[in-house]
Amino acid sequence: MTMDTKINEYRKMFPLLSDDIAYLDNAATTQKPECVLDAVRKYYERDNANPFRGVYDLSERATESYENARKAVADFIGAGSSSEIVFVRNATEALNLLAYSWCEDNISEGDEIVVSVMEHHSDFLPWKYMAEKKGAKLVRLEPEKSGAVTDEALDRALSGKTKIVALTQVSNVLGYANDMAHIAERIHENGALFVVDGAQSVPHMKVDVKQLGCDFLAFSGHKMYAPMGIGVLYGKMEHLEKMRPFMYGGEMIQTVHWDRVTYAEVPHRFEAGTVNVSGAVGLSEAISFINNTGWEFIRSREALLTKKAMEGMKQIPGIGILGSEKVQDHEGIITFTVDGVHPHDVADILGKSGVCIRAGHHCAQPLMDFLGVKSTNRVSFAFYNTEEEVDRFLNELSKVRGLMGYGE
Repeated sequence: MTMDTKINEYRKMFPLLSDDIAYLDNAATTQKPECVLDAVRKYYERDNANPFRGVYDLSERATESYENARKAVADFIGAGSSSEIVFVRNATEALNLLAYSWCEDNISEGDEIVVSVMEHHSDFLPWKYMAEKKGAKLVRLEPEKSGAVTDEALDRALSGKTKIVALTQVSNVLGYANDMAHIAERIHENGALFVVDGAQSVPHMKVDVKQLGCDFLAFSGHKMYAPMGIGVLYGKMEHLEKMRPFMYGGEMIQTVHWDRVTYAEVPHRFEAGTVNVSGAVGLSEAISFINNTGWEFIRSREALLTKKAMEGMKQIPGIGILGSEKVQDHEGIITFTVDGVHPHDVADILGKSGVCIRAGHHCAQPLMDFLGVKSTNRVSFAFYNTEEEVDRFLNELSKVRGLMGYGE
């Protein structure tokens, strides 16, 4: 089977993919394969009931589906136990849960929380809020313009007052993948905990929390072929057990009386209310899909597409690429500007030709400030994209300045 034939076979598994559009906004969300859609539908058709709350077979099957999905996630990221997996709506909720629950009892006035300047707002705003609430200092970790976090930058940011450090493994703007194991070692030597935003890494590379050395990891299902509305917070059990609940209500308790409450064990104390079983089932199926496809194939395809796009973009006058000049530093993400043309106009022009890319600040305005730009465009790839789609993107991009009245 040729590579083109293999990719075409994969594309047939995704109902939304077609020749009409070139979907190149995969860092925002990925499309969903039939197997994931089928798994969600089959759950609702065959096993739907409120889990944990019934002793009848249907409810027990729903509970089993949910807990099997938790184990699938634990295996996928190398967690020591499925109890270290907390299901949430997305990475945003995971990071909010962590910031609220952990900081409430572990951050005091004068302590320091270190956050990199390239974080998505989801990994910046919760820490900023908790620092202000607790009277702590929010410390700015500045990477290189490429996104690389150096030892010197860590030395400037860390101190004896540092309690926790939040850092993305792969920037959703720059695409740079830092050596998290090395960074984790430096942070732990300093006596602090390490939070990793894995929203852009978990879908595109093998992530093992033991190898990373992180204390917490957050990621979303919808960026890795799973449904929207399901995400994960991984935490080492020694930390989760000491954290208070984030939300209160059904199923996160053992006993409730007027004068006393006993909370459920981890992870259930963090999953109040009726849980998203179908989303967890879809995430589990997406994990199987990724495992069956194979990391070697996924990574080689995305690297090929990124290389082709970046080399082509460098040949187009007026295009400026943010971050590293090395294609291998972009992990399927290329963020760029077009001289004289607003990013929204660029995206609109390409969109009218069926090429879907991102425009704006990408929920990373502190990074935009750091880089000296207000907004940008972003093209991002999944393994199911084709070289023809890249050519189409490059062809339409090459017309933009001309259409806006700029000469060649």
